[in-house]
Amino acid sequence: MTRDDDTPGLKLLRAGTAIPAHPLALDARRTLDERRQRALSRYYVDAGAGGLAVGVHTTQFEIRQAGLYDRVLEIAAETARQWSDRPLAMVAGLAGDTEQAVSEAKTAVSLGYDAGLLSLAAVSSRSADDIIEHCAAVAAQIPLIGFYLQPAVGGAHLDADFWTRFCALPNVIAIKVAPFNRYRTLDVMRGLVEAGAEDRITLYTGNDDHIVLDLLLPFHMMREGAPVTVRFRGGLLGHWSVWTQTAMQLYRHCRAAAEAGDIPQDLLALDSRVTECNAAFFDVENDFAGCIAGCHEVLRRQGLLEGVWCLDPEEGLGPGQRQRIDRVLRDHPDLADDAFVAANLERWLDA
Repeated sequence: MTRDDDTPGLKLLRAGTAIPAHPLALDARRTLDERRQRALSRYYVDAGAGGLAVGVHTTQFEIRQAGLYDRVLEIAAETARQWSDRPLAMVAGLAGDTEQAVSEAKTAVSLGYDAGLLSLAAVSSRSADDIIEHCAAVAAQIPLIGFYLQPAVGGAHLDADFWTRFCALPNVIAIKVAPFNRYRTLDVMRGLVEAGAEDRITLYTGNDDHIVLDLLLPFHMMREGAPVTVRFRGGLLGHWSVWTQTAMQLYRHCRAAAEAGDIPQDLLALDSRVTECNAAFFDVENDFAGCIAGCHEVLRRQGLLEGVWCLDPEEGLGPGQRQRIDRVLRDHPDLADDAFVAANLERWLDA
């Protein structure tokens, strides 16, 4: 349900849309490559993304220690405004203790971002009361998107009671559900329904291991003895930082099929194929150690990035990951958007 004072970006977020998590473009010295950073934003906009998520895990949380947070958010916001007149949902990643997260929220608002995606990694050891208080303080600054991050990359277990309390907070507009765990995913939905917030808060899948099924399936949660149907209305995914044009087409296909109540078997079968690609990109074989570098590798092969460098010199492709990416590129070429990138790369780089 939209509100009269919603920005166009907020209206998109509430309705549900497809948002790639924006990577960080670095040069061989591991310093920001602004030319390629802007090219990535242009790629996502032209690929049909509903918005951009910047300063999130895929952008590398270390941008804060490197003093890049403000600049990276500024580049994406500026590039998106200059490149397209259509409404885009701009989401800023927020992290750290309460003082830091509130400060980042204020920065995001000053740069024109519509909402903040709040990582709870820095406060995960605190009591539930303290975490809820932390979330409320940030939500007072910016429309808030909750973030259930999987433990392998810094997330913590948050039960259904927590999500019930979180969904009761004013100014929470969405939740990115990304525990990579069906049981934990249902905890969020149970909390949403227990709070009576299913019409106010939009669910976004961040479960890169079940993207297609999340977007297609209805979820029935019980309240007072009666089923309440909830659905994922959008996706905010690191996986969608690559092959973005075909990902946007898939998102639209899934939304249309779900809303029509007519889901073809071949569309259901795509779930396993997309998940197999994700296993290679996210380095599941090595417990996600190369999840960011794997996305960089796909973008490097297309020419959008110059290398797979991360801010942490120890972070890179996992053992055997390059070969697994070779295999999914060979086995699933129809899921790629290589021709689209090749046709537009020079324009994105040199605009």
